[in-house]
Amino acid sequence: MPANLTPQYHKAEDAYRRAQTAEERVACLEEMLRLIPKHKGTDHLQADLKTRLKETRAEVQTEKAASKGTRSFRIPRQGAGTVIVLGAPNAGKSRILNELTNADPEVANYPFTTREPLPGMMSWEDVKVQLIDTPPVTDSHLEPYILGYVRSADLVVLCFDGSSDDAPEQTSDVLTQFEDRKTQLSTWSGFDEDDMSIVHVKTIIVVTRSDDPDAGERLTFFKEIRPDVDLPIVTVELDNPEAVESLRDQIYAAIDVVRAYTKKPGKPAEYVDPFTLPAGSTVEDLAIKVHRDLADSLKHARIWGSATQDGQTVGREHIIVDRDMVELHT
Repeated sequence: MPANLTPQYHKAEDAYRRAQTAEERVACLEEMLRLIPKHKGTDHLQADLKTRLKETRAEVQTEKAASKGTRSFRIPRQGAGTVIVLGAPNAGKSRILNELTNADPEVANYPFTTREPLPGMMSWEDVKVQLIDTPPVTDSHLEPYILGYVRSADLVVLCFDGSSDDAPEQTSDVLTQFEDRKTQLSTWSGFDEDDMSIVHVKTIIVVTRSDDPDAGERLTFFKEIRPDVDLPIVTVELDNPEAVESLRDQIYAAIDVVRAYTKKPGKPAEYVDPFTLPAGSTVEDLAIKVHRDLADSLKHARIWGSATQDGQTVGREHIIVDRDMVELHT
């Protein structure tokens, strides 16, 4: 019997994947159990959620105990999305952060320069995207907290050093480290339909130092040793300003969000400080982001945008497109 999960359930599930603490995961699991259709087709999933909720409630207590006197690497989510920059030693991760954001990481031509996570904000038109540089991943070492970063990310940028003969195997090692921990760097984000313990995270491979004459051969060899991996590939030479700007555009496009601007009734429209929402979001989703109470009392909205007539009245389920101006009415 099919599960027939609702869009509301899938949104709660996505919020669970992005949760950064055990307390946040508990709240999401409780919401998922509230929203899941109750029939035989979801019996197994309901049981899995209840087990996961019990385990996560215990994890809350563990987190509280462990946080006393220990250093935390938790970085709050900011901006239109969170992008985790991963890679093997000396793959160009810190250089990407340096070129695309306001952060100032140490950049050097020797490995293990990055010893702890470093966030920066990447500008794109009138929004910002959070990029987080991470310590290198090897065949024998993965900082435990990086797994949580990746599983809750909107996008992973997996760096591949086009100038290094070691890049194919080292990049394969990075993938394997996460696969061994039930995390698939993939073309989409969400839980595996057959095993909810496996998380897929949308990923692009960025080939740095791509002007190296042998970069193409190294990438071909990587595809030969990992024929199971079919991720989008972006080449960039970070000394080329045009290539850097192209990378900026492609990262923003990959997080797949839309901008919505809001105005109060009777007030002029100003296209500043947009809210960002996942593509496919509705007027109701925007209202929730503005304020939960507003969403509860929302009656309709008026929209000015490319997909509607100016000032058209729409309901809660109307899909927002990029750069819509929305007037929410209660």
